[in-house]
Amino acid sequence: MKSITINGSKREHVGKVATKALRNAGKVPCVIYGGENPIHFSADELSFSKLVYTGDAHTVVVVLDDGNKIDAVMQDIQFHPVNDKILHVDFFQLHEGKEITMIIPVRIEGTAPGVRDTGGLLSRNKRKLSVRALPKNLPDFLLADISTLNLNDSITVTDLSEETFTILHPENQVVCQVKMSRASMSIEETDEELEEGAEGAEGTEGAEANAEGSKEGGEAKTDS
Repeated sequence: MKSITINGSKREHVGKVATKALRNAGKVPCVIYGGENPIHFSADELSFSKLVYTGDAHTVVVVLDDGNKIDAVMQDIQFHPVNDKILHVDFFQLHEGKEITMIIPVRIEGTAPGVRDTGGLLSRNKRKLSVRALPKNLPDFLLADISTLNLNDSITVTDLSEETFTILHPENQVVCQVKMSRASMSIEETDEELEEGAEGAEGTEGAEANAEGSKEGGEAKTDS
């Protein structure tokens, strides 16, 4: 998994006044859990752009002003409800040999024949999945190849599983599938109605023909 470096400064004060001063200066208050004690630090808000505004998952190397480097993953982030500024970020420290759980995005690859040839729609049931693995085995994304999917075919968690990590969802969980579009369903229903109407019309014509034949037969018998 790719890693992003964030340079930070340890915080001496963690009260509301100090936190507000940091935010006014364009800094984001942060904390790293998972070690012996929580580590409070701050970093420039711009440092988080590649971590937050991306479709892939990343680990983080937090480089503190005392020279300490900490491998971590982002665990939680809080945004301002009005201006979307980052208010606070929680990290969790990584330890070699200890598994961790992360939310990993699902990336689609290819073109489904069921979409291209039969007018189906690709439905994405799960865009992200929870994955547990050693830090070195965490994938940047999970790749779903849809190039063989026909109408009503699907890709499940089993299709994305590998030995190096565990996907924490049921094996039969549908990740994406090709469904019939509403337009195609309407056309199919219309065709069925037309066929039923045609069959009904044929039945009516046959009944009328039989009725006329019976009538003519009856008249002929009367004349004789």
